[in-house]
Amino acid sequence: MHYYMISIDLKDRKILYELDYNSRQSTTKIGKKVGLHKNVVLYRINRLLKNGVIQNFYTVIDSYKLGYESIRFYINFRHITPEIRKEIVDYFVNNKYTWWVGTFEGSYDLAIVIWVKNLKDFHVFWEKTLIKYHKYFRSKIFSNYIHLRLFRESFLLDDFNKSDREQSQLIRGGNIVETDELDLKILRLLSYDARVQISELAKKTNSTIDTVKNRIDKLKKNEVILAYRVNIDYAKLGYQFFKVNIDLNDYKERGRIINYIKYNPHLVMIDKAIGYYDLELDFWVKNLTQFHEIMDEITINFPEAIKNYEYVHDPIKYKMIYLPQE
Repeated sequence: MHYYMISIDLKDRKILYELDYNSRQSTTKIGKKVGLHKNVVLYRINRLLKNGVIQNFYTVIDSYKLGYESIRFYINFRHITPEIRKEIVDYFVNNKYTWWVGTFEGSYDLAIVIWVKNLKDFHVFWEKTLIKYHKYFRSKIFSNYIHLRLFRESFLLDDFNKSDREQSQLIRGGNIVETDELDLKILRLLSYDARVQISELAKKTNSTIDTVKNRIDKLKKNEVILAYRVNIDYAKLGYQFFKVNIDLNDYKERGRIINYIKYNPHLVMIDKAIGYYDLELDFWVKNLTQFHEIMDEITINFPEAIKNYEYVHDPIKYKMIYLPQE
């Protein structure tokens, strides 16, 4: 996919960095951090929205704490046409339980992550899927998605604080947090727009402003709400996405590799799943050469640790929402 490149300055990058840290911050607060008047910050945010660098603002919600399990699967196509590909993508996007849908270049064509209450629900969904599209699936890989570590987009800055790298984590397990319909209504609205005003949330949920504030504070305290972030189209800024999947010779080296690579400003996510690779690292980089330099660096520092690795790149993201749309 070819993009018309958009040039932004360091002030814009700092604004994006702050929005990704907490997209509910006021323009006044962001302005103090980046050295701009709040009106200038608002102008720049609107410009980034208009030119498509900012896609939307979203909330990271830990649906594990709402009683869900997460299944991830990768599909390779066969006998596919552009029309059928679009139909299959739309099928997964429109499913109310999917929270991530995207296509890739590399070792698989389509990735889907889905929330389910139990495996029976997933089985019913998957049976329906196979009846419709089995003949177009050359291969299917399933895994139980159990841990997601998100890191700050430090590559946006000329300099960054290493102690400030980690953003948030979703971890399978732990206690289920009790919620009611009002909590879920608030979460649904925030999942689509992390910057929606409290007054608007109160209006749409038929509640008072104080009630909504208290509910949000409680959801944050119980770590159901983990972060408010911004969805950035980094391809328009000249970056490429690479997801590397690593098989290890010695699994005990996994923690050491993570402790080493987590300070790389281009690392944005570490995934963990039962039934797939030992280590999964996601990067935004300038080009393939920079990606290979990062992997060479890991290989040199941990010469006996890695058995092999493969990667996918250049995703088209069709859906990302951290809450089932029941």
